[in-house]
Amino acid sequence: MTWRNHLPSVRGKLLLDEPLAPFTWFRVGGSADVLFIPADEEDLSQFLRELGGEVPITVLGVGSNVIVRDGGVEGVVIRLAGRAFAEVHIEPEDQQVMAGAGALDAMVARSSAKAGLAGLEFYAGIPGTIGGAITMNAGCYGSETKDVLVSAWGFDLTGEMRVFELEDFGYTYRHSQVPEGQIIWMQGVFQGTPDAPDAVAARIAEITSRREQTQPIREKTGGSTFKNPPGHSSWKLVDEAGWRGKLHRETGGGAMFSELHSNFMINPGDATAADIEGLGETVRADVKSKLGVNLDWEIKRIGRPL
Repeated sequence: MTWRNHLPSVRGKLLLDEPLAPFTWFRVGGSADVLFIPADEEDLSQFLRELGGEVPITVLGVGSNVIVRDGGVEGVVIRLAGRAFAEVHIEPEDQQVMAGAGALDAMVARSSAKAGLAGLEFYAGIPGTIGGAITMNAGCYGSETKDVLVSAWGFDLTGEMRVFELEDFGYTYRHSQVPEGQIIWMQGVFQGTPDAPDAVAARIAEITSRREQTQPIREKTGGSTFKNPPGHSSWKLVDEAGWRGKLHRETGGGAMFSELHSNFMINPGDATAADIEGLGETVRADVKSKLGVNLDWEIKRIGRPL
């Protein structure tokens, strides 16, 4: 990895062989060849321009819906942390919300409520950031990012600014036609509708309460493991195949599907990334064999296996 000897100068942090497990909700996985935490947008853009587009780039948000494999991640992992990437602005005249890619989805929902804008309440139920929501058309409880997004902008891998309107994304269920990994999102613009702040806040409180009662949010988890196949609910399929609450130790460690929500995998304490991903693949095969339905991953898996 001679390229690591010629990294651009930055104002943020450049860390070599930095463990990534502490940055993920599962608390598993290897190290990044290089972890870059930019100081701001300009720092990121300059770094990308000078890097030249030859080194693999991976963006890591809050790590809520990702498995970092045990062999670590090749190239540069970029983590958008801090206020510079998490600011939320309200445009009262247009009833629009401008949210940085590093802003927590739940924070965007609460900011919208405070400003008396409805439509973004569902983000209170998604444990990720706006950058991830834009990438995968994140949604829950009957609403998706495509329902509220107006436009977004980011940098391509050469550091050039790119602007996308809603129609450019070609959104479908948990999918965008913008090639994943080719744009590092910086900001999204979302359309709200006027409503009483108390009414919006009450709906957010209902979503938050429902999530706390039905999801293992205090466990080491990765959110929804599988996408819902057409005409099916993934949790029902996992349940019917007999995997709810079942500890899986075939690979020598422990990973399981939650007793509380059977589409949520959890790390009870000693699982590796290979254990968790292996459990997911085992359950996919079992559901296909028993029920004849294909389950596709919703959790993103990145990096090298050991």
